[in-house]
Amino acid sequence: MFRNVLRTAFLLSCASIVFLVCAGSMFLLNVLTRPIAAAQPAASRIVYGLTLLPSGFDPHINASAELGIPLRSVYDTLVYRDPITKAFVPGLAERWEISPDGLIYTFYLRRGVRFHDGEPFNALAVAANLDRITAPETRSQKAIFMLGSFERYIVRDEYTIELVLKAPFAPLLDSLSQVYLGIASPKALREYGTDLYQLHQVGTGPYQMVEFIPGDYILLRRNPIYRWAPPFYRMDNPAPVEEIEFRFFTDPATRAPALESGAVDIIGELAPLDALALARRDDIALLPQPIPGMPLQFLFNTAKAPTDRLEVRRAIITATDRVAIIDSVFQQLSPVAYGPLTAVTPFYEPQVKQYYPHSREVARRTLAELGYMDNNGDKILDLNGVPLRLIVIVPTWGYAPQVAQRLQSQWREQGIEAELRQVPNLAGLLAAVQSGDYHLVAFNDFGADPSVLNNFYLSDARNNFMRVSNANLDQWLRQAVQTSDPAQRQNFYTGVQGLIMDQALILPIRDYVNLNAHRKRISGLAFDAYGWFPLLANLTLVGDD
Repeated sequence: MFRNVLRTAFLLSCASIVFLVCAGSMFLLNVLTRPIAAAQPAASRIVYGLTLLPSGFDPHINASAELGIPLRSVYDTLVYRDPITKAFVPGLAERWEISPDGLIYTFYLRRGVRFHDGEPFNALAVAANLDRITAPETRSQKAIFMLGSFERYIVRDEYTIELVLKAPFAPLLDSLSQVYLGIASPKALREYGTDLYQLHQVGTGPYQMVEFIPGDYILLRRNPIYRWAPPFYRMDNPAPVEEIEFRFFTDPATRAPALESGAVDIIGELAPLDALALARRDDIALLPQPIPGMPLQFLFNTAKAPTDRLEVRRAIITATDRVAIIDSVFQQLSPVAYGPLTAVTPFYEPQVKQYYPHSREVARRTLAELGYMDNNGDKILDLNGVPLRLIVIVPTWGYAPQVAQRLQSQWREQGIEAELRQVPNLAGLLAAVQSGDYHLVAFNDFGADPSVLNNFYLSDARNNFMRVSNANLDQWLRQAVQTSDPAQRQNFYTGVQGLIMDQALILPIRDYVNLNAHRKRISGLAFDAYGWFPLLANLTLVGDD
């Protein structure tokens, strides 16, 4: 038995690439970058707008969905999930086997695949990536948790590798199909180290990273030798895009004007009113994309008064007019959310719609029964002299600030005061949650498998923002990932969704729909099974504007 364990230390330091904002402009760090070859003709280059500045762009380390927009096409994964059928199809592994007990996954790898730096892809490359992701010094925010009960690997030969699990983990193939477990060149990982690798990323995908200036742009160029695509990549594309430049449009107000002026060819996260206006133009196409996973929601901190009381949480949800928010903020372009999963997510339970219909009178009566009254005439309810005030952590993405402002206004009419604390990025949100000084936090996450809930609702979950500890919830969530039987998984997730709503752990707002638009000189824009990540290899240039 051939066994090779590669371990390379990648020490994260506080000197990692830092994005600095000064006077509204990004101070660009001086970094070593590969030289750019001669520019392609203008007709073969497009600009894709990114809408968030993540705290980092390394998919093995960072958790932002934004990084996957360019990097989904830089990396291949062992398997892919077909965007239409949702079935798993070959990627860098041409086939795989799962042992009857669900503990061993054997992957038979594709031959003839090369990384962008010319290095060959093989089982040792997969091993090196697993070593990096699971190394404690990597401090992976997402990828390591996606491996679930992974224990070790065994390299059987140059093109065969086994992944050995401590317990069955049904979502493993789903995890292995995502960019966070994309396979990077071991040579590049060694050469650049943790601090610089995100600026020089090397995969096997249809596009290769040419240059990355943090806060300014990312440049990708088509991989001319790419011949190992999954079946839904269009490899007979008659007019593929040679270069794609990604630029940042963090202010929602700048996105539609950039598209209208031609400064950008594709962009998402459009403001709903802007999206409706753009849809009326002859030169622009609107492409709304429903996102599976967790909706935009406000998660209650059950360890801090007054949201430690179940009836208070129920009253807050009942006092919230979600339909009015969908109408005003989202212009009815997103559905109302009713539970912890969006309606397009597998194993969604539609019965959650019955929980907490909006009623100001029911909310008022519930709070009154708890002893909340306006005793001093300031129109804020209080209990034993303590006002009913809520601290709400609000990220900048997903129109959470606009939603939070509507909540603040609605709750004020109910006698509930809300203090909104906005955070600029995921790192800021996690720091705010770590302090424990909040009552609600706005958040959403994506995933084509409902096991995304495990990261939030298990008692020992790293993102247990609710500070919840429930034995039934723990048991059902763990059992749901240990069985591959769809009927059993549905039963477990039905129980999970009902319990979450019965205990009023969250205030769901809207099922996430990413409002994308593109100029009509481009055709073929489509997204992967997770909704966020474009299939750049399928883009076709059909002419000038």
